[in-house]
Amino acid sequence: MIFHPLKLHGAFRIALNPREDTRGFFARFFCTEEFRAQGLLPEIAQINTSFSRAAGTVRGLHFQRPPAADSKVVRCLRGAIRDVIVDLRARSPQFGQWEAVDLTAENRDMVYVPPGFAHGFQTLLPDTELLYLHGAAYSPAHEGGVAHDDPELGIDWALPVANLSPRDAALPRLHDLEPLAT
Repeated sequence: MIFHPLKLHGAFRIALNPREDTRGFFARFFCTEEFRAQGLLPEIAQINTSFSRAAGTVRGLHFQRPPAADSKVVRCLRGAIRDVIVDLRARSPQFGQWEAVDLTAENRDMVYVPPGFAHGFQTLLPDTELLYLHGAAYSPAHEGGVAHDDPELGIDWALPVANLSPRDAALPRLHDLEPLAT
């Protein structure tokens, strides 16, 4: 794996490092030792998948509060997404800043999302499926989120927003959130 730091401290774009031959290729998707060598949390407590039928679908921006704050590794298995992370760490000089990375089935890249970040995505193609590796189990008592359309964030979604869940449509603005202790 090849780890490319993103502008938000602690977040990475991860590219595969394939070994190719006439059959195709083999590549490591996850390695505890390689994650530790980068100073990342290598624990996997839960693996989830997400499938969205329509292009333009937005899911998020979600996070979990301590003590259930989790890291994520996100990969697009089919289709394409604009993956968005927002720094919500209380002591971060980058608090409230966001970054977007386009993940596709073709580029096979992943994003590492550290604890203390909100995460969301927009599907760029229909029938898009994601794989998530979570560093902590989901805890409904610790879930939170921030509005995808918060003008203070000013996120550049690639397409008009569609298929937003009622829960996501009711998420608070950034100025209504308490920063996350990390």
